[in-house]
Amino acid sequence: MKNWFLLFIAVLFAASTQAQELRVKVTMNTPKLQTADPALFQTLRQSIEEFMNNQKWTSDAFEEDERIKMNIVITISKELSSNTFEAELSCQSIRPVYNSNYETALFKHQDKDVTFSYEPFQALDYSQTSYLNNLTSILAYYANIAIGMDYDSFSPFGGEPYYQAAWDIVNRIPPNVAASVKGWVSTENNRNRYWLIENLLHPKMRPFRQMIYDYHRQGMDTMYDDPNVARAIMAQGLEALEGVNRTYPNSMIVQVFANTKSDEIIEIFKGGATTEKSTITRVMERVDPTRASEYRQGIGK
Repeated sequence: MKNWFLLFIAVLFAASTQAQELRVKVTMNTPKLQTADPALFQTLRQSIEEFMNNQKWTSDAFEEDERIKMNIVITISKELSSNTFEAELSCQSIRPVYNSNYETALFKHQDKDVTFSYEPFQALDYSQTSYLNNLTSILAYYANIAIGMDYDSFSPFGGEPYYQAAWDIVNRIPPNVAASVKGWVSTENNRNRYWLIENLLHPKMRPFRQMIYDYHRQGMDTMYDDPNVARAIMAQGLEALEGVNRTYPNSMIVQVFANTKSDEIIEIFKGGATTEKSTITRVMERVDPTRASEYRQGIGK
């Protein structure tokens, strides 16, 4: 009986020490403050880190070293009142590469349409079924995007439930809120939170999401074993971007991917075979034309 009791206590202890999904570091920039107390943003930074890191976002158990790294930078651009602000939010999620010390950026994006209110030492509350406030809705939205990207990189379409959770957040924004703050409505422009998650869930984007798995799990994670084979798999995956660009032109998520991965793609493929270099240069010139000269010079043909 005593042994069973000790085993039960050990199981409870193990369950209580399992880590949450995210390891988020937040940086606050306040270059234009005029009236707000700078100390307010120190408590806000701590509150956001606690909110992101302590919230349970999935039903899966994570070990401490499995947590998904995220860096969030919030830059205050305008004071609307002593406790209401407009800001830009930069978000980056990072994934380890197997058998290496290298970490690859999965998602990097700058959201310029963040409006929020915050009182000193205010608790950041969130509900999975109803809208509470704009700040935690935005944070939860990007938490689910980051988790979805991570899961997609480890199993084909594994991020589906987290993208759906982000989509549900968009659909829970009340009309009066969507009319007063930017970022949630399809008609504003084609580069906001609505379109980012719409792209990820759109059937035409399935090849893009398959590419995320091929590029990372089948490619980068096997680079240690055979760089040439891994690079060939990654090249084949990247070629799918051409097809996605044709069927869904000017999509936001493809541009986000290019912004995230351009330097890495150049570094990986500059050591490839001539035909491989030519293929990837052509693909990236078409899907990311603003960096065409960088791909030509960096990868070569």
